[in-house]
Amino acid sequence: MAKFNKKKSGDLPAISTASLPDIVFMLLFFFMVATVMRDSTLMVQNTLPAADQIQKLDKKDIKVVIEQVAAMPGQGVTSMFNFGQSFGILKGICSAMQLPMYFVRPAKWKKYFNLINTEKDASRTRTIEIFPYFSSQLSRKKDSNKADAILIASFYYETYNTEE
Repeated sequence: MAKFNKKKSGDLPAISTASLPDIVFMLLFFFMVATVMRDSTLMVQNTLPAADQIQKLDKKDIKVVIEQVAAMPGQGVTSMFNFGQSFGILKGICSAMQLPMYFVRPAKWKKYFNLINTEKDASRTRTIEIFPYFSSQLSRKKDSNKADAILIASFYYETYNTEE
């Protein structure tokens, strides 16, 4: 014979959540209909600076130079996938905007600036030597990526730009 457990008097029955989406949408619809947007005067004036020194660039004057790197031994699969995805997004944006892309291998620009087999920070030091007016933007050790970008652009300008 089966034993039936008697419910304790303190237990509450479970609340059904089946109608919850209906209630949420009814509330959403109500507030969309009942909300009124009032015109009010601002207490704080927001004045935007005038763009008086802007000039429109022709697309023929814009060139995108991208460092063409490859996977290094010991890099994880996930990090390489994320890197490749970012590279693809960059190429897609440039293609959509019809901007010319130029790819530079790290060995080429590093050899040009005598940075082969040097520390990561050496590119920052070399950039400050060549472009001393960038020294305030390259004062921290973590600014070596900015320095790499400046050197890659400089390499393209000094080598490939003269060929065109």
